[in-house]
Amino acid sequence: MEPWVLEVAGAAAAALAVAVGAGLLWRRRGRPSAASGAPPPAAAAAPKGFAVAARRLAGQLESVFGAGRGGDAVWAELEEVLIGADVGVRTTSMLLDRVRSRVGAGATGAAIKEALREEIGTLLASPPPPETTRKPWVVLVTGVNGVGKTTTIGKLAARHRAAGRRVLLVAADTFRAAAGDQLAVWAERAGAQLVQHGPEAQPSAVVFDGMKAALARAVDVVLVDTAGRLHTRTPLMEELRKVRRVIAREVPDAPHEVLLVLDATTGQNAVSQARQFTEAVDVTGVIVTKLDGTARGGMLLAVRHELGLPIRYVGVGEGVDDLRPFDAAEFTAALFERREP
Repeated sequence: MEPWVLEVAGAAAAALAVAVGAGLLWRRRGRPSAASGAPPPAAAAAPKGFAVAARRLAGQLESVFGAGRGGDAVWAELEEVLIGADVGVRTTSMLLDRVRSRVGAGATGAAIKEALREEIGTLLASPPPPETTRKPWVVLVTGVNGVGKTTTIGKLAARHRAAGRRVLLVAADTFRAAAGDQLAVWAERAGAQLVQHGPEAQPSAVVFDGMKAALARAVDVVLVDTAGRLHTRTPLMEELRKVRRVIAREVPDAPHEVLLVLDATTGQNAVSQARQFTEAVDVTGVIVTKLDGTARGGMLLAVRHELGLPIRYVGVGEGVDDLRPFDAAEFTAALFERREP
């Protein structure tokens, strides 16, 4: 096992972002399903900042689950660590209640740790992503400002192109001056087609032309970029609903996926964002970015628990290969592996 994985092994939910960012995803093996795009790249070394955070958080959890420890002290410390990792009060309370019901209030740290491992695995488990069997397979990507939507779409396009699919990008972010140019660069880099209007065009008009082009050109996958918008701004959310209606009108049963991009560093605010976007456009899955830049990624558990949304992908770096499909079973295993001295 790679040394950087051992850094996070033995850490519990306080190291969630760390474990997702590298301990799980750099270790994926084999080819993904048709829905998950291109095969993952070869393993890469973990960033230095990541390793530092892993050591610090692993030490915190080692003290919680130390040999011979048990009782009230363990429960109190574990609650503090989980909440500090942005798991949230509701999700932390749910996890600890389930663990207590299994092992009892006076259980040893080892017993609590094992029960927590199983509960986290159960919580994060979700159905596999839908197969991209319909053509065109339309994916609407949304989120607030600055979370990395356009870059994430470029990385998704690269995955689909590497899997042999014909990809069309729709530049419906017409408010940010550089968004269209940025998406054009990604389209060229990934070998994807692009539909783009001029600055300040109506997003719904761009999407209309994009759907027409997708049908005429018989592409396999359409990825729709949208402008970043605060989830509290009602007019902007209504505009997003309009974009969704245009897609549904032009392509039956579309969009087939609505992916919400969340920034791991926003912590519990990500739950509020996910709730508002889900109410507006029926989000079907989440992509979490910037996991390599935070040690507080417990919002993954909170989003899954409070909204039932599956984590589809996680971003662990700036490179084109740094968007990885999320695997709950591997994540849970990597999170709790025994750490050697």
